[in-house]
Order: sequence, then C-alpha cells, then structure tokens
Amino acid sequence: MFGFARFRAGQEEVCRTATNGRDLLLVMPTGAGKSLCYQLPAIARGGTALVISPLIALMEDQVAKLTAVGLRAERIHSGLDREHAREICRDYLRGTLQFLFIAPERLRVPGFVEMLAKRQLALIAIDEAHCISQWGHDFRPDYRMLGDYLPALRGSEAPAPVIACTATATPAVQNDIVQQLGMIKPARFIHGFRRDNLAIEVVEVPVPERARAICSLLADPARRPAIVYATSRKQSETLAAALAVSVRAAAYHAGLDAETRERVQTAFQARQLEVVVATIAFGMGIDKADIRTVIHAGLPGTLEGYYQEIGRAGRDGRPSRTYLMHSYADQRTHDFFLNRDYPAIENLNKIFRLVSDEPQQVEEMRAAATTRLSLSEEEFDKALEKLEIHGGARIEFGGSVTRGGAGWKKTYAVQAQHRAEQFEKVLRFTALSECRMTALVRHFGDDEDAGRGCGQCDVCDPAGAVLRVFRHASPAEREMVQRTIEELRPLDYLAAGTLQKRLEVASRGEFDALLDAMARAGLIEIEEAEFEKEGEMIRFRKIRLTERGLEVRRSTPLTLLIGEGIGREFSDRKTASSAARKSTAKSGRKSSGEAGPVQLTAEQEALAARIKEWRSAEAKRLGVPAYVVLHDRSVQSLAVKRPANPRQLLDVDGMGPAKVERFGAALLQLCGPPA
Repeated sequence: MFGFARFRAGQEEVCRTATNGRDLLLVMPTGAGKSLCYQLPAIARGGTALVISPLIALMEDQVAKLTAVGLRAERIHSGLDREHAREICRDYLRGTLQFLFIAPERLRVPGFVEMLAKRQLALIAIDEAHCISQWGHDFRPDYRMLGDYLPALRGSEAPAPVIACTATATPAVQNDIVQQLGMIKPARFIHGFRRDNLAIEVVEVPVPERARAICSLLADPARRPAIVYATSRKQSETLAAALAVSVRAAAYHAGLDAETRERVQTAFQARQLEVVVATIAFGMGIDKADIRTVIHAGLPGTLEGYYQEIGRAGRDGRPSRTYLMHSYADQRTHDFFLNRDYPAIENLNKIFRLVSDEPQQVEEMRAAATTRLSLSEEEFDKALEKLEIHGGARIEFGGSVTRGGAGWKKTYAVQAQHRAEQFEKVLRFTALSECRMTALVRHFGDDEDAGRGCGQCDVCDPAGAVLRVFRHASPAEREMVQRTIEELRPLDYLAAGTLQKRLEVASRGEFDALLDAMARAGLIEIEEAEFEKEGEMIRFRKIRLTERGLEVRRSTPLTLLIGEGIGREFSDRKTASSAARKSTAKSGRKSSGEAGPVQLTAEQEALAARIKEWRSAEAKRLGVPAYVVLHDRSVQSLAVKRPANPRQLLDVDGMGPAKVERFGAALLQLCGPPA
C-alpha cells in the first residue's frame, strides 16, 4: 500500500507497539519515516485515527498522500470554509474516515472535543510533539493544552493509545512531553540521529559577504535544490532577489499571504523553483527527498531547530551539504529577538494587574494597554502570550481573558533563562573542535552513537570543505604548537586562558585557531567545563594532550591546517577575511587560500586534464558532484607540485588525511613521471 518493500530501521518495533495499544514516544530524525509509525498501526487497529499537527502545509501533504493510496483521510484547519469543515465532521461521526488531521487550536472550539468523543478513536497521534514542551525549540501554547483534552478523546473502556512523534527532542524535552500528555507507561524509541550522508560546514562569514557567498555556492546546479534559512523576513526577501538573478528562487515567510506561501511551496515541490529563502516557518512536513543543500544565513536560536532544518537535506540518501554562516553580529540579532520574545517581567506585571476574574476581550485590553500602560501592541501581545503560557492569564476560544494564578513569575524566569542558554549552546557548537555530527548526536542523548566521527564535516575533513578555506601552518605556528605540547605534557590539563598566558600569545582569535588545528590533528582534546564563582557559573575550556599528542617530538611530521574564513571564489575580494590578511602579513606571503591564478605549462595543463578526467569518473562512480572529490584549486596544485609520495600529497592545497587515504594511490599514479 505504501510502496515500501521492507521497514526502515526501528519502524517495525514501533508499529507493533502502537498496534498493541501502548502509548509511545518516538524521536526519529526528519526523513526517517515517523509518519508510517502511526499510519500503519491506525489501519491495523481499524476505526479513525486522530492526528494533531501544527502546520496546515503538513496536514495537506499527509492527507494528499494518504488519499493517493486509497485511504479515507480529511483535515480541519483555518484554511477551510465552515461548511466544508462541518461536512468533514459529519463524515467522522458516520465512521467513514480512517484519518482525521486537526490543528491543536481546533480543540478549543466549544463542543469540538465533545463531538470527537462520541466515537472511539483507533489511536491519537501528536506530530511535532516537541511543541508541547516549554523546553522545546518551537513551543506553542495550544499544544500545552493537549493534556487537558486527551482523557476525553482517548475514551474510558479501552483507551486509544497516544503516539507522540518528533524529530528533535533532548532528554529534558522527552520527559516533559511524556508528563504534559499524561502518557501511560509509554515505550520510548530514540532512533537514528546520525545522518551519514550530511556534511556540515560552520563558517565565520561577515554579514555583508553572505549574499555573495550564497549566490556563488548555489550557482552550481549540483548544489540545487536548496533551502536557505534567513534570520528575518527582510533578509529572506533580499537574498531571494539576489539569487533570482541567476536561479529560480523565491522568499517564504509568515508575512506573506497564505496564497503566496502555498504557491511557493507547491512550486518548490514540483521543481519549478530551485531555491527557497525562508524563515523557520518553512519546511515542517515538506517531503522533498532531493534537497542537496541547506544554508543558514545566520545563527539559529537552538541546536534542536538547527538539526531539524539541516535534516531536510539528502532525504534520498545521497550526499548533501549544509553550511552554517555566523559572526559576532548574529549574537546582537539574537539578543534583539530574545528581548522581544521574552519581555521584561515588569511588562507582564502590568498586564497581570490589568486582567481580572471577570472576562475581558483581548481587543479591549490591548487598547487599554496602549493608552494607559505605555505598551505597544506588539509588547502587549508578547506579554499576554507569556502570561497565558505560565498560567497568569486564561484565554478562552473567542478571545475572552480572565486572571490566572500568581505563580507565573518563577516559571517565566526559568524559561527565559533556558532560552538564553539554548543560544549559548549554538555559539559553543560553532567553536567546537570535534566532529559536528557527533556533537549533534550527543546533544540528543544518543551517547551510544557518539563515539565516531563522520569523516566529512569541516572538522573531520578540513581539506574537503567547500566554503571554508584552510591553509598549512607557518613555521612560527608549528613552533607554537610544539611549545603548547611541552606546556601540556606534564599536566592532566590546562584551562585555555591559562595556557594562552603561559605562551604569551596576544591574540585570542589566533590562539583559538591554533588549538582548533591541533584538535583536528588529534593532538589535543578540548572539553567544555564550568565552575561556580560568587554565585555565577564560569565556563572555560580544558585543554589536554591525547596519546598521539604525547608522542609528538620536534621531528614528528604533522599536518596542521588553520582555518582562514571563506574562499575567494565565494567572497568579495575587497572584503577578504581579517584572519587571512593577518596571516599574509605575518608570513610575508599569500596563503594557499589567497593565491591568485597560476599560469600552467603545457605539461601541467595536460596533467590537470588527466586529473579532471579521473575526477569526473570517480564522482560518477560515487554519485557525488565533482567538487566533492577534488576542488579545481586542488587539481591545479597537483599539476604544479606533482607529488611523489603521501607526505607530499598532504602539502597540496585541499588535500587532507582523509582524501589522501581515499584517493592518494590513484592521484600518485596520475602524477607519476610520464611513461
């Protein structure tokens, strides 16, 4: 029926558990097949399955797919006219529906829950269940109310099982979902956060350079279709306009009318659009398997949201790449949004004093707040939203507001602090010197699968990075590495700040770049730690030598690659990265990432042509774009240097240990002396 010959990993056990009537929590990445885990049990159990889903696009997509395979599915949401919704309700009561999808706010309509409770449901599926948790990255007040309605919907004699599904939930969020939904001894299935076909790059890019970098990246057809996530509506429209000069691109954000959003989404699904530049409103429920690239044009607010968004790439299993651009400016942007979304507690106090036990209409309160309390309409709406979430106000369907309990201040302060800490985790992710995928897997509590690197992110395979440029360490930097090793050799660890002072390195940025290079080379481990001082938690980094680092002597050959920002082909030459300029000034020569075009001899041109021919064949065999095998700059460098052994290969621009191990033998044969 669904067109699959066999279950994917983990699906069969989940389906059997749900079919047997047990509550369960399913945390499974985007594209791993969560929908089947409630759809198949629903059919097996008979009757009607109720699916609660947060987005109209997601509902429409699921209903269309179920209908296409001959199942009777319908949806009720704000986009339908009233008579159509009533007819669907009549179909439900007649028992002719197998699946009914609804938005969570529909449960607040007077009499709607009672109508649903007239029939015994086969099961209740809650999609995007992280939205119920105040610790989740996309928390929604209407989801928080689901636990109040579920007892009536489940029935009393043989309660319908509840299946909570999400792609992004940390252990704390998982526990909160179970508690808030009142789930009965639920089974938990936490599966498959590792995405072996996704390569992650995290690159520091100044805001003015991002549009050029994104346009240059997506000029290559092999990197499309693509989603670009913008941090604001204005940025999404600006980037979309820049891209539309050369590719079929459009903006998508909540400020557009519903018809425009629907048109953009449909065109993207049908490949009439190659790129969508969107705010985080786009992508939930989008089942497009062939997205090759996801770009973040600024820092996301949480790692959970970031993981869910990059998970929309490569759902067909083919190699795909993701790029996260960041700079200090993103922190200022986030601070603005944090202050907007979590207003000062005094604003909430003003609204709390305004509400009473007698019902008032939201519109009347808004007018009073703007005239008497000196609050803008946006400030009023945010403050009232937070009051409702934390129990300080009750808003009934239809817009009447009454006073709630007085305990809202404590939970509000905790949640605001939690939100700030979530962004701190994103900042630490950008500075990590360990495998990007491993860090994400560990973040979601999958410690069993957090022990190996992915082999393809910018940390595991710096020479294979596309946007981010690395150069070989200078003699002065190699000497500093040796001094660092000698300082650490007799000790268990040193704090990064203490180590920097001992070595008398003036620039924190240059020292961090050196530590990152040492970590990538496997010489040191960098551990995030903290201690309490005068009631404040102080974070610091522990630096310790690995076994490999302990073995290093001055004569030990090392491959040390220093991050240089973005490549010139993606950047405005007039605004080259400050790191690259400093490096050039210190070394008295251009780094490999800054080198201009080289004029090849006839013999070198012939060798470059042979290498490109081999590269094309290898890319076709692996099913990847040619640049994944070798960049053009690497081909040129190979033709000029003509390496004769693996050690010389490592000195070639763009060649790292992983590439030498994988392609070294073939390249050395190509570069050998002419027959």
